[in-house]
Amino acid sequence: MFRPLLASVVFLASLASAQVKPGAAPALPPASTDVDATSAAHPPQQAVPATQAAPVQTAPAGGTDQPPAIAAADANAPTIRAFVPEVPLVFTVTDNKGRFVTGLQQQNFGLLDDGKRPDRIISFTQQANLPLRIGILLDTSNSIRSRFQFEQQAATEFLLQVLRPRQDAAFVEGFDVRQDLAQDYTNSVDKLSTAINKLRPGGGTAFFDAIYQTCRDQMLTIKSNDTIRKALIVVSDGEDNYSHAYEQDAIKECQRAETIVYTISTNVSPSRDKGDEVLSRLSEATGGRTFFPVKIEDVAQGFHSIEEELRSQYSLRYRPADLKQDGAFRSIYLVALDQRLHVRARKGYFSPRAPR
Repeated sequence: MFRPLLASVVFLASLASAQVKPGAAPALPPASTDVDATSAAHPPQQAVPATQAAPVQTAPAGGTDQPPAIAAADANAPTIRAFVPEVPLVFTVTDNKGRFVTGLQQQNFGLLDDGKRPDRIISFTQQANLPLRIGILLDTSNSIRSRFQFEQQAATEFLLQVLRPRQDAAFVEGFDVRQDLAQDYTNSVDKLSTAINKLRPGGGTAFFDAIYQTCRDQMLTIKSNDTIRKALIVVSDGEDNYSHAYEQDAIKECQRAETIVYTISTNVSPSRDKGDEVLSRLSEATGGRTFFPVKIEDVAQGFHSIEEELRSQYSLRYRPADLKQDGAFRSIYLVALDQRLHVRARKGYFSPRAPR
């Protein structure tokens, strides 16, 4: 864990002076630079002038990283344990041509959590080597039967390229009206490839059930003290004719599991249909991306682009202000000042519930 940087003073103070208009990035002082918002559902409310912004406290050297107010409260009442949460946020920056932008610094970005600037920026790093936990979710319904072999080949090639033996792990699952966990988490590409090749198409499509249950059972259960990157890669046409869960149920479960969802459409017709719109909404809400191959053989290019993105991301860890343990959804509004750049990040998260 990195200690808070001196740049966090500029970073957070600049947020206080931001004048935000719907659909526009805040105009921050020269110390920052701009990024388009993959924002929360609404922009922040009235900004506070910089002269009124409270100074950002840094942790005492060699001591606790709690803010002084919390430390003082602990000193006066040592039997009380304060709830001190941290929010990890992995995000990607691209330019107007879709190329990944690396080498940016903390002061290039602004952040609001539930409309408020965070209490503390704990760490900010460019992350190319975070441990990966990847799910390959392949649509095995009748609607993709003619395209399934290309999906299998592309998924296998992706795992060969991206999976590192001692750091990463992946699982393989197929779905039609029910889910088939062909291979649980492993770092063996041979086992994963065998599982992919065993899947067979047939049946209806319970798309939302598959997303919901996979995030609940495979992603939400991951426990780690280290920062890891969780990504679900879904190859499907986005059609659904059998689910009990709704679209918003699936999206919320992915957000609870802090999982980025990448979707690769198997619809290669000239026009986008309702299934493609579903894939786009799912990816956008979780900080991922949707790929639309021109022809089915191009599914492999979608996997290749995901591989590149997973190695070109930033990791931010912060402490939100006024977080209540109520299980409520909190929006994330991430911006930078260079309007030529675009940020992709999840739009929010669910706060933990207080222990009973």
